[in-house]
Amino acid sequence: MKAKIYIIITSLIFISNCFSQKNDITSEKPKFWHHEDYGSTNIPGISLDKAINSVKHLSPKKQIIVAVIDTQIDALHEDLNTNIWTNKKEIPNNGIDDDKNGFTDDIHGWNFLGNKAGGYTVWANFEYIRILRDYEPIFKNKSKEEISVEDKFKYEQYLKAIENDKKFSKYFNSYIKSLKYDISLYQKTKDTLRHFFPKENYTYKQLDSLYRKYKINDKTYKERRDSNDQDLGALLDSYMTSIDVGLNSYAELTDALKQKDSTLNKSCSLSFNERKNIDSETSNRGYGNNKTQVEIKGIPTFSNHSTEVSSIIAAKRENNLGIKGFSDNIKIMPLTVCASGDEHDHDIALAVKYAVDNGAKVINMSFGKDLSMYPELIKEALQYAEKHNVLVIHAAGNNGMNIDESTFFPNDFYKKEVCNNFINVGSINKNHGEKMVSSFSNYGKVNVDLFAPGEDIYTAIPDNQYSFDSGTSLAAPMVSGAAALIWLYYPKLTVQQMKYIILESGTSYDLDVIVPGTKDKKVKFSELSKTGKVLNVYNAMEMAKEMNKGKCK
Repeated sequence: MKAKIYIIITSLIFISNCFSQKNDITSEKPKFWHHEDYGSTNIPGISLDKAINSVKHLSPKKQIIVAVIDTQIDALHEDLNTNIWTNKKEIPNNGIDDDKNGFTDDIHGWNFLGNKAGGYTVWANFEYIRILRDYEPIFKNKSKEEISVEDKFKYEQYLKAIENDKKFSKYFNSYIKSLKYDISLYQKTKDTLRHFFPKENYTYKQLDSLYRKYKINDKTYKERRDSNDQDLGALLDSYMTSIDVGLNSYAELTDALKQKDSTLNKSCSLSFNERKNIDSETSNRGYGNNKTQVEIKGIPTFSNHSTEVSSIIAAKRENNLGIKGFSDNIKIMPLTVCASGDEHDHDIALAVKYAVDNGAKVINMSFGKDLSMYPELIKEALQYAEKHNVLVIHAAGNNGMNIDESTFFPNDFYKKEVCNNFINVGSINKNHGEKMVSSFSNYGKVNVDLFAPGEDIYTAIPDNQYSFDSGTSLAAPMVSGAAALIWLYYPKLTVQQMKYIILESGTSYDLDVIVPGTKDKKVKFSELSKTGKVLNVYNAMEMAKEMNKGKCK
């Protein structure tokens, strides 16, 4: 069943657009494996505890700001609430832009998806829909030979958008059909199972054994669905398929149906315009609102995302609750650009510039898309950040593909590499061996810089809760936290030096590993990223100490 689970979940990544994959909590999972030191434990962690112990005798800066460009955040979470950035130049809720930065009452960051009525955008178009809407009048029925050199990039994006439209319309229609089938069988399945298990204390293994015993044919799930089979085998197959993708109750199934229906009719719809209530002209810096706090009740699952990412970086270390971040001296600046759909390049660029202008030293971006309408805006924003000595960390993505061969945005490549302050991060797990690279992780010898733990990571989620999750979304903040921690102790390092330190100090592994997205193809781990390394915070701290003395590059 694992292959089927991976295919379904990989497709779902495209829906949420923020790179995480949900896992169930089990008591057997180690909560802090990613903090371990490989040399001591044989677990490929980042040596965080060892790094922190090595600088206990030093006094860090009182504060360093990490901007998390993401979804809304639960800034009231018990493990985060004292580590949220506050704009002390702004008087709360007086309706005046006191610091004259273009954003009124931006006490705790900014929501670029907010509207003037105080609401925010939940659903957004995918980028391919925006491209079809804007480019079809220009390129429809034109051949490659008719396209000017200046329009070549746009034309290529347009052709990919056409492919995406066909692919994802088919996918979502099929997924909705499956959910409706599973919902129609759900109660009948539960009633039937009570005959075999009166106390409803069955395991997945028992369900699978029952399925093999009572199935009357070898139809696939899709074949059963399309013929509306309702025999016992069909009931069990439908039920186990729902469990495979984490839909364990009737309420979860019906909620998923609503979500997918909205995705099809909003994110995938040319007639849906999520920007109609947002004053978002490029020249208007202050569009949106200051509502960065997630609404706890009734939130879509993807709204966990910023809370998870931020908790990896800056969860309180000394409160004996939940998890431990990199330092209590790190303050999170929440900036909202992610809805259920694709981010707008204008929002991303303005969020980067907001972060730089308001004191962030590190920017974490755990999101991405396969198409981009305005990559030049991202290029300019990244260059602006480099000019102001700000490091940008990006999640490489969860498509299990080589992003040297398939474009993935945002990136630091626009006709050529445009800056030296951008780090792209893939994901590994705790298994030192051929399966160490996460099966979902993107990779690339040119466009992925290094790897960090991103699978089975214990995180904070809204409403003072905690959960395990997986994705390159969670690998990126490992690097963001590391950079922030190092700068707390060695603040004079330049952004170029910081990037060099993080990349060069990583742990090398002489392993043959399975290439993500394949069943058993193996290559050297060193071939899957530019450095061929995994983040090592202790080594980075030691190299920073030497560089601070002027003893190395």
